[in-house]
Formats: sequence, C-alpha cells, structure tokens
Amino acid sequence: MAQKPLRLLACGDVEGKFDVLFNRVRAIQKKSGNFDLLLCVGNFFGSTPDAEWEEYKTGAKKAPIQTYVLGANNQETLKYFQDADGCELAENITYLGRKGVFTGSSGLQVAYLSGTESLSEPVPGYSFSPKDVSSLRTMLCSAPQFKGVDILLTSPWPKYVGNFGNSSGEVDTKKSGSVLVSSLATSLKPRYHFAALEKTYYERLPYRNHIVLQESAQHATRFIALADVGNPEKKKYLYAFSIVPMKLMDAAELVKQPPDVTENPYRKLGKEASVGKQVPAPEEESACQFFFDLNEKPGRKRSSTGRDSKSSPHPKQPRKPPQPPGPCWFCLASPEVEKHLVVNIGTHCYLALAKGGLSDDHVLILPIGHYQSVVELSTEVVEEVEKYKATLRRFFKSRGKRCVLFERNYKSHHLQLQVIPVPLSCCATGDIKDAFITQAQEQQIELLEIPEHSDIKQIAQPGAAYFYVELDTGEKLFHRIKKNFPLQFGREVLASEAILNIPDKSDWRQCHISKEEEETLARRFRKDFEPFDFTGDD
Repeated sequence: MAQKPLRLLACGDVEGKFDVLFNRVRAIQKKSGNFDLLLCVGNFFGSTPDAEWEEYKTGAKKAPIQTYVLGANNQETLKYFQDADGCELAENITYLGRKGVFTGSSGLQVAYLSGTESLSEPVPGYSFSPKDVSSLRTMLCSAPQFKGVDILLTSPWPKYVGNFGNSSGEVDTKKSGSVLVSSLATSLKPRYHFAALEKTYYERLPYRNHIVLQESAQHATRFIALADVGNPEKKKYLYAFSIVPMKLMDAAELVKQPPDVTENPYRKLGKEASVGKQVPAPEEESACQFFFDLNEKPGRKRSSTGRDSKSSPHPKQPRKPPQPPGPCWFCLASPEVEKHLVVNIGTHCYLALAKGGLSDDHVLILPIGHYQSVVELSTEVVEEVEKYKATLRRFFKSRGKRCVLFERNYKSHHLQLQVIPVPLSCCATGDIKDAFITQAQEQQIELLEIPEHSDIKQIAQPGAAYFYVELDTGEKLFHRIKKNFPLQFGREVLASEAILNIPDKSDWRQCHISKEEEETLARRFRKDFEPFDFTGDD
C-alpha cells in the first residue's frame, strides 16, 4: 500500500503579522482540508508592537496548525528566542533552535539553520558561523547510508542558487545570499529547501545532486524562496506541497529526475564555498556507471570507463570529459536525452537516430561523456569513434549505400558526428565532393581539402570553431569558422538536387515525425545493425 503523503505549508517572513498569516491558513484549510505542519523561514517577529504576539503567547489566540519557526536574524528580535536549543513559544508555535534536525513521527527529516551568516568572531547570537555549518553537516552526513534530508530550512538564500537556473528576478544570486548555506545545501541534498529575507518569491527549477556519468542518480532538489506575509505586491508568501518521507520511498521513485532538472548550481564554487573546508571536491573519481544493451539480451553490461580487467599501471590517466555547463540533450546519462532514439551503445560512444533525419537511417555518433568536438576527444574515445565509422561504412555498403560524415563545431555544446547514407545509385563520391565545394563557393565559404590520412587535431585547436566533412573514400574537407556560418549547411548540400534531391528536408525542424514513428525506426535500425554490432566483443 502506498504511503500517504504529508501535506505541508511553508511560509516566508511573517514580520509579526500573525493574524494575517493564520487567517490565511484557516481559509486554505477550510477550502482544501487540513495540513500537517507549517514551516516558517525568515523573520518570524518584526518591529511591530508586541500586542498581537501577546494574544498568542497568553493563549487568547491559537495558531490553527502546528507551526515551526527559525530563530532571530537581527539583534532586535533576539529577545524572543531565549533557549538556543529550541522551545515552545506559544501553543502550537515552536522555535526549532539554532541548528539541528527535526524528525517527525512519520520519518520526515527537516534540517534547520537559524540566523544569518557571520564569518567573523565573536559570532552574534542571531548568526551562524562556518563551525556551526560544519557541525550540522557532520551530525547528518556521518549517519550510515546518508542520502540527504527531506527539507532544509534557512533564512538566507544560498549564494549562486540561480546558476544554470531560471531567472531569480531582481535578486542577483551571485552577490546576495550565503555561501555557507550553499555549502550546506550541497552536502545535505534536501529535496526541498526554503528560504526568505529577500522580500520576493522565487521557485528555482529543480537541480541534480549527482555528477552525470560519474555518480549514481540521486534525488533532485527544489529551492523555493518566499516573500513576506501580507506584502502589498501580493507576492507569494505561502507554499503548499505534499511529500512522502524519503525513508519510506521506493529508491527508483526517489531518484526519478524531473523533466526540467538542471545542473547543480553549487557544483564548482571553488575556494569561496570551501570556507572552513565546507565542500567536498566535486571532481572526485567515483564508481563507474554501467549501461545496459538496448536489445534486451540478458546479462550484458559494459563499464562506461572502458577499462579492462588487467591492472597494469598507466603512466597517463585517460582525460575525464568536462561536465556540461547546464542540461545537455546528448550526454547519455542526462534525463534530457531522448532515449528511444538510441540504437547502440559502446564503451565511450553511442549511436542514435538523428531527430528529423534526412533519411530513416541517418544516425549520429556521439560520445557518452560531455565533449564539444572531435578535437577534444581523449585517445580511447577517438579509437571507438573510428571503429563506429568503419562499422557504419560496412553496414551501409551492404545495403547499397555510401555514407557521408560531417561535424559542425559551431553553436553546439556536445559533439554530434552526423552520418548520412547516400544510395550508390544517386551519385558518385566525386559528385558529393563537388556539391560541397560548389555550394561553399556560392556562399563564400572557404572549404579546403586536407590530406586523407591527416588528423583533424593537427589542424584545429580545442575550442576553435570549424566545419568538417569526411567522404567514404577517406577524402576530407575542412572550413575554419571565423565569424558566421549557416547552421544547416551540411544538410542543405546533401538534401540538394545534386545528391538526395530532398530540398524540403534541409532543415531538421521541418522533418518532424511522431514519437511512435521514431520508436519504430529505431527498432528497425537496431535489428538491421545487429550483425555488425561490435560492442559485445571481448
């Protein structure tokens, strides 16, 4: 039987407007049913007179829901929080304490850190220090099989939370917020993180808590900043959500990635985030990941590292691929990848049908890791790319076709080596070469022929923009992009009357077919390619 979710409310700065808040909560509960808890971040007390608070403190008025609040963020309100370890402030209103973790009877884990950041000594009573953050981290992360917490409550925003995410509005997250909170969020991996103090509402896109391809998938984090209660601009200050405690969830369900997930905004903060050695090195080697074959043959799996079982020392370690700056549609472990288009997976590369291909068997050779171009590939990845090229040439030749390969390293972030089959009956290789050169001249593109056995790495430097064509004879054409370049140039040439004679397909966006049709084409390609598949070889 599925666990019933808890229904929670989170609130931003109350600023002493208790009646406004609790009347709003009553209205919500009357309309939508009762909630289990109300969690308040930011300034619970304000500069308003104490008369309203006295009514709650004496019991004349009562909060309609069990309410948990964070401590003071300034000297003025410190007087309300006498016990640093937390205490009941009024009936149904509890101060959580300076820092710690609250575990409900349901198993819900709520980590909390009261106050604002202070990097100097002595630390004021309304602030937290690197030492406070370190001890909270140790308290939680040292637990056996720690995966993260359900909720993290802080008053300040985490610094840099806007990195790779949607706009945070008027708040500049590179200047505002606490780097210690960023560090804490990195370690505690909350499923929800609530903050306030900036007088605005911001719901960031969910972000990953694992390094794609280097670590096993983990749950995502949702950061939500809330505005102040009763603000005249009517910005959102109350957030309702349902949650099943992490410890009661199925592991596969827990790590399911939302479709709009982004990279972790705190992944590479460097020294600033390491105040007091707060952040573990993000680039550490971790256990290798395995990819299972798509043809459903039982028992086959391959290590993504490509290392064999022989433990011979290597004087030079393989270069790890850099991580993408944000969501990537082509990193195989990324949730953005359209997995139904993947038709074959090797150790370092994979094949996928092209989206909106020039033909039903137009495929891409792509590195599993994040490399921008052929020039940047490590030796072992280059070797597998060449193996895929040779195999595809044999495959297409058996079907009465030759293949043309091209790469455009311009306005793209992940290497896509396009492989387009051309029926032998269409034209000769020389005609294809002439078509590229002719159209290049017409568009004032300097397309140079380079020696057949030359390595493109000898011609282009990492980071340089270029366009590159390779014919089935081994002939190669190269253009160094200096300014602008037509993004569809390679497709336009191959779709032209001189070659495939399908000019209406020169733009991939005009070649849309349904997902069901794409799945049918992918299944057909996998079946046809299977006799040529080298990836299961020892």
